[in-house]
Amino acid sequence: MVSRAAAASPTTWPLDIRLMNGVSALVFVLSALILLAAAVAWLVRAPWFPIRGITLEGDMARNSVATIRAVVMPKLSGNFFAIDLKSARGAFETVPWVRTAVVRRVWPDRIAVRLEEHRAVAYWETETGDEQLVNAFGEVFLANLGDVEDELLPQLSGPRGSAAQVLQMWRELEPLVKRLDLSVQRLALSGRGSWRAELDNAAVIEMGRGTDAQVLDRTRRFIRTVPQVTGQFRNRFVYADLRHPDGYALRLQGVSTTGPVPPARKSP
Repeated sequence: MVSRAAAASPTTWPLDIRLMNGVSALVFVLSALILLAAAVAWLVRAPWFPIRGITLEGDMARNSVATIRAVVMPKLSGNFFAIDLKSARGAFETVPWVRTAVVRRVWPDRIAVRLEEHRAVAYWETETGDEQLVNAFGEVFLANLGDVEDELLPQLSGPRGSAAQVLQMWRELEPLVKRLDLSVQRLALSGRGSWRAELDNAAVIEMGRGTDAQVLDRTRRFIRTVPQVTGQFRNRFVYADLRHPDGYALRLQGVSTTGPVPPARKSP
């Protein structure tokens, strides 16, 4: 005798009824998900949960809170849930001197932003002759040059995308040149990979091409030996060419390497 429970078991139902029940359950689940998604979409577009404030943290030496808010607020859209944090970060990074911004939501109606400002370490001359700035990471950025307090920043130049390399070379060269009580005022990398440095006493050093290590090795030899030459003549050098394979050429202040030009002969 078959029990009533066994007879009522779904596994004993005909196949078409089981398929109909499965489809009905699937339709119910999908409908619930669609209604939930619609509710969420309506919620994020609703006028509720507006962003009522911005908390700023980190570097703000170059910009006031009022300035940052005035620049960024018109670019923000959406309520607490709908705001695009990536777009908001981009809006904050358009503020002059701001290098990076990290944006997060703070329940229930605020966003918190941590700012990192550029720290200018050098001027950068572009290929078109425009002057920009280089930060400590070797990144070129636009800012008001009048906001730079340090008037002794070096002037760097080179092909597009070479700012980090040129800045690193300057960092390597500067302590070497300091041994001569001088400083690298300008450093240029040509499109063909040749290095040229101008010192704060207007002397010029042509360092030539090669890997960074090769260029630095030539410069170290020059720095180590040039005091012997200048001490012998008691004149400072105004130009040095390190591009020779077995040494370097010097031009000393007040010392000429050419003799007097003989007078022209008179024709008979």
